[in-house]
Amino acid sequence: MFQVAKQYGWMALVAAVAAGCESSTSPPPPAESAGAARQPRFAFVVNGVADFWKPAEAGALQAGKEFGVDVTLVTPTGMTDQTRKLEDLLTRGIEGVAISPINPENQADILNRVASEALLATHDSDAPESNRRVYVGTDNYRAGLLCGELVRKALPDGGSVMLFVGRMDQDNAKRRRQGCIDAILGRAPDPARNDPPGEELASDDGKYRVLGTLTDQFDRAKAKANAEDTLTRHPDIAAMVGLFEYNPPLIVEALDRAGKLGKVQVVGFDENAVTLQGIKDGFVAGTIVQNPYQYGYESIRLLAELARGNEAAVPAGKFVDIAPRVIEASNVDAFWADLKQLLEGR
Repeated sequence: MFQVAKQYGWMALVAAVAAGCESSTSPPPPAESAGAARQPRFAFVVNGVADFWKPAEAGALQAGKEFGVDVTLVTPTGMTDQTRKLEDLLTRGIEGVAISPINPENQADILNRVASEALLATHDSDAPESNRRVYVGTDNYRAGLLCGELVRKALPDGGSVMLFVGRMDQDNAKRRRQGCIDAILGRAPDPARNDPPGEELASDDGKYRVLGTLTDQFDRAKAKANAEDTLTRHPDIAAMVGLFEYNPPLIVEALDRAGKLGKVQVVGFDENAVTLQGIKDGFVAGTIVQNPYQYGYESIRLLAELARGNEAAVPAGKFVDIAPRVIEASNVDAFWADLKQLLEGR
């Protein structure tokens, strides 16, 4: 049986980078105890526990070293916890926050409060209606289109597809999912489109069907159960698409346990080691990768520039576009080698 729990060198390298900067991960001291010569204090806030964030945190810590910033890493367990941690950071006098908001609409008040008391940047997932100074990430609708095109390439004769994602509240999840659906169904691109998650959709020619979108709220057991239940309820399913970093490995595990590895196409997002190994081994069609290291690095760099009064560092559109990439069998080895080299060099 395929062993999902393999150890891969690049994960250890990221952990080593973070471990080497341990002093930067402790909570910032109260404002009144800080000396005049102290470094600016920024927080890099993620949206949950996932291996995706390890390179991002390494990038944030590296930027902290280069630009003279004390970086605190913050990992919440959900929206309520993320909001509470933001409130705590403000109480402690944090001067800049780079955040991937879990629910930008319901968190509008706290995000704008942060923006009024500190420098606010978003990364990975945006809060476009907030008063954030800049968004560092990818165009998730465009990335979703690339994902959907991978599905069609893997299924030239068509078939039924199920999508899996952590949350639908996040801006990146909404846009990524919609782009994927539009490409699978062969529609004209429209970022404003918003199909209901539970609705079954079909292409005009009836060749492709999107059965729905299943969420797990970052609960790995739920994510795996979603994949297993799909295989039971839809024995003729042709492809399963994991839109968050941890979804494809759990899909692979469910397929392996059901004896269907290689019989159902898998398309993923992000560079989880299991996903990359699956591409090498031929049972994952491909994945769309972002650049989480750059998310972390650029977020902290830009906050540092803003703290020094360099407003020109922020692009006119307040969006630093880090383009997604398609990783398939033809380029997975080169991509993995580049990733290892990047982390070794840091």
